[in-house]
Formats: sequence, C-alpha cells, structure tokens
Amino acid sequence: MLVSHAQKGLTPFHVPGHKQRTVGDQHEGARADFGMLMDIDVTELSDTDDLHDPSGAIALAQDLAAACFGAEETRFLVGGSTAGNLAMILGICDAGDLVLVQRNVHKSIINGLALAGAQCVFLTPESDDQSGIAIAPSLETVKRAIEKYREAKALILSSPNYYGMTADLMPLVEAAHGRRMPVLVDEAHGAHFGLHPAFPGSALQAGADVVVQSTHKMLSSLTMSAMLHMQGDLVYRPAIRQALGMILSSSPSYPLMASLDLTRRAIQMQGPALFEPALAAAQAIREALAGLPFEALDANDPLKLSIRDQMERLSGFELQTRLEAHGCVAEMADAKYAVLALGPGTREEDAAVLLQALNKIAGELDADAERMESSRTEEVAMKSSPGNSSMSIAYGQLPEPVTIRRRIPYTSSVSLEAASGRVCGEWIIPYPPGIPLLYPGESISKAVVEELTRLAAAGARFQGAADESLSTIRVLTEGDSA
Repeated sequence: MLVSHAQKGLTPFHVPGHKQRTVGDQHEGARADFGMLMDIDVTELSDTDDLHDPSGAIALAQDLAAACFGAEETRFLVGGSTAGNLAMILGICDAGDLVLVQRNVHKSIINGLALAGAQCVFLTPESDDQSGIAIAPSLETVKRAIEKYREAKALILSSPNYYGMTADLMPLVEAAHGRRMPVLVDEAHGAHFGLHPAFPGSALQAGADVVVQSTHKMLSSLTMSAMLHMQGDLVYRPAIRQALGMILSSSPSYPLMASLDLTRRAIQMQGPALFEPALAAAQAIREALAGLPFEALDANDPLKLSIRDQMERLSGFELQTRLEAHGCVAEMADAKYAVLALGPGTREEDAAVLLQALNKIAGELDADAERMESSRTEEVAMKSSPGNSSMSIAYGQLPEPVTIRRRIPYTSSVSLEAASGRVCGEWIIPYPPGIPLLYPGESISKAVVEELTRLAAAGARFQGAADESLSTIRVLTEGDSA
C-alpha cells in the first residue's frame, strides 16, 4: 500500500513537512540513505488508512497479525511495548481498583498503575536456583493472592525476563480464570515464542487475555514497533481500544506499521526456518564456551545468552565493556552477566566474531591476572554471593495494597546508608532491564539498601535517581507521607 501510494507521484500538500524529499543542507548521499523512507513516511490519506479507525490496509494487516500470533484481535503499537502496557492497564483499571502485580515488572507497568490510580499488591517472584535472578511468582503465591484479594481486577505478569527465563504461565492463568480474573502479560521479550519448536510457548497459547509484545526486540520490525493482542471475554476490548487512542500518537509512523506487517509476512512465508540461522549461531556459541573461561546461564529461550566469567575476574558490566571494545555490543549487563540477544538477523558468522572476542578477552585476563587479583576485594565477594543479580531481592509474599505515586513528592536527600526505613521519593531503576527496585512512596528496606550498594559498586546505571552515583537518595520529607 505505501509503495503503491509513493509510485503515484502525487504532489503533497499535507503533513509531514518533508513532502517525501530530503530537505536542507543534507550530507552527501542523504537521498540514497533516506529517500525510500521519505517516500513511505506519509499520513492518514484516502488510500493509506488510519491506525485509530482502521478499515483498509491497516485493518487487514492487524487481522493477519492476529491470525499469525494466535490472537482474536491484534493492535499495532508505534510507542513500543510501553504504549501497550499503559493501555492495557488503563483499559482494565479505574482509580482505586486493586490489581495483583508481579513485583519484577518493567517500569512501564508501574507507570500504568500510577496513571490509573490503582491499588497494587506486589507478588514476590521465585528466583532461579543457579543465578538468583527473579522469574515470576509461584502458583502457590498467586493462588494465595487471588484468595485473599478476591476483588482484584486483574493479574499482571511479565514473562520472559531479560535473561530469557520464563514462567509456566498456564497454571497461573488457569488459577486467575477460575475467579473470572483476566490475566495481562508483558511479553516484550517473547514475541518469537511459539513460532519454533525450540522456543517456549507464548502467553497467548497459555490463555492470557491481553498480551503485549515488542515485535522489534526479538523479531525484525523497526524499533518502537510492537503489538497488543487480545482474546477471550474477560476483558472489555472497547475500553482497551479507547486507552490506546489516548496513549498512541495521533500521527503514527507508517514505516513502523509497515515493518510490523513485513515481520508478520516473513514469519508466515518462512515459518520456523526463519529462526534456524540464529539457533545455529546460539548452538555454536554454547558449544565453544566449553573451551573458554566463560559460561552461559541456562535459559528457556535459546536466543538469549547470558555469559559470565567463571573465575569472577570480570563483572558482567566489565565483560560488556570488553566485548564492545572487541566489536560485539551486548544487550545489557548486571553484576554477573553480560546478556546477548540473538534474533532472525543473527548469522553463524556473528557467532564467530563473538567467539573471537571472547578468546581475546580470555587472553587479556590471563595476561593481567596478577594485577586484577590484587585489586579484587569486596567486589569479588559481591559477585560470588548467590542471588546478587539486580532482580534478586525477596519482598514480602503478600504485602498490603499500595497506590503508586503519580505526582513527584517533596523530598530531601540522605545518604544511601541512612535511607533504611525511610519512604522513597524517587524512582530507582537499574537500566537495562528497566525494572524498578524502588518507586516513590515505597518504604526502603535494609535489603534494598544492600542491593543498591552492590549494584552501584559493580557499575550499574540508574534511571530516575537524582544522584547518579547513588551515594545519596531522595526520601519523602516530613509532612508529605506516602
């Protein structure tokens, strides 16, 4: 549709202002680099349809996507999974409604709950035995929460996590559905699930009612493009559509939407074969690691490789830095692991480049082992302790409901060490993966202070913190209680 429109050679007297041309003092080759993108960067016209009221090509593309991914209804997102997470919450919750929420969710879920004014009961996730990384609440925890908070409007889960670890969603969904409670799943990193026998099943296959996927993350659409899927009769879809209309831009990007449709077409045309090169690359990497001083974390998703230094000479952050120095850019890191994300565009030659980099890093570590040993003290102890990933804090199993603060409160600054027992006045979000450890209005426990101290010492970056070094933290002042 977009190419056909561009080929008509029409003279545009509508937005966007570039009028399908490169404008101004462009560098040499700008037209060659961006010309085709300009040609298809259009607006809502008689032949280009309207994302907010689709009846033509966009409606057809969304219907085809629903059939491809196993949904009853699919909506394209041009604001990433963030837009979908906000919309699904706003479409379910009114102010004061209570929801059950997996504690280790992305910040966009927290933002949605704050915007909705919902009361939240945070459910403690189970942790992986090998790494201490949080995954999802246990079935027992979910059942207890459903029984205690029968008025809850929804159960909100996130799976997989950044490391490719998944929850067994089906029992959790069945438990919630037994109470006619809808299940909303942030499946940002699992858009490829269910599309190859080597992958875990998808949240839709597990019966979730609303599922948000970052199609751009593990599939092949453009950054910021995503999908929201719906099925069943436990959610009122018009309310979610209305929320999407409030959240999404009224001038959505047509190249982003086209990339979603092209991704769907590639999946349907090639089927599981689309993922074979990436799976072969992942297998080659895992096999070669056996001969190197590095190991990969066991994960359900074969396209996520979380690699650590077996001898703990490097933190995950340091390994990430060294990999980039050798031409390989990891997705994220934490105190232990550098996380690599493979996808449909990954090839075996990429695996060869990575393994060459790891071999060089291993040689560098051997060469300066004596210097590094003399500098390792507390940091090694930190990385050696189980459960010291950024997502490993154990929160109370069934806490009381809380309402997340939407307004920035009046705060003062105290040292991190003195913050235990105070009420947090800012977001503290290790990023990636963008999962809040603290939000405004939450009580700061001693365990959280210890975790933040470890993360800061290991080189983690924090979003939301006024003091990026995290030597100090903002807490609520007297008279502005949680």
